[in-house]
Amino acid sequence: MNATQQISVTKNAAKRVSELIAGEDTNNLMLRVAVSAGGCSGFEYSFDLDKTKNDDDKVFETHGAKVVIDEMSLEVLEGSEVDYVDDLSGASFRLKIPNTTASCGCGISFSV
Repeated sequence: MNATQQISVTKNAAKRVSELIAGEDTNNLMLRVAVSAGGCSGFEYSFDLDKTKNDDDKVFETHGAKVVIDEMSLEVLEGSEVDYVDDLSGASFRLKIPNTTASCGCGISFSV
């Protein structure tokens, strides 16, 4: 993995991760960001709480929250920003992916 590969996390996202973890009985939880094939644009991303760090994972710690992402997902999402948005369309984690060539209306499906 290239040492410069990274993603950033906004203060809003870090705060929400901390709130979610505080409500769990398990220690060492992190927000896992993953990319999989699928969706109407080719790829889709997902978020989940995870306590396991795999050998091919990279952990980013920002504003007191840990975000974990596997090496293959990081290659697709390099330079992205994890944000947490609470607006008229709902409250959710979202990714701002700089190298997308297309995305769909749902906001989680994209192509690069």
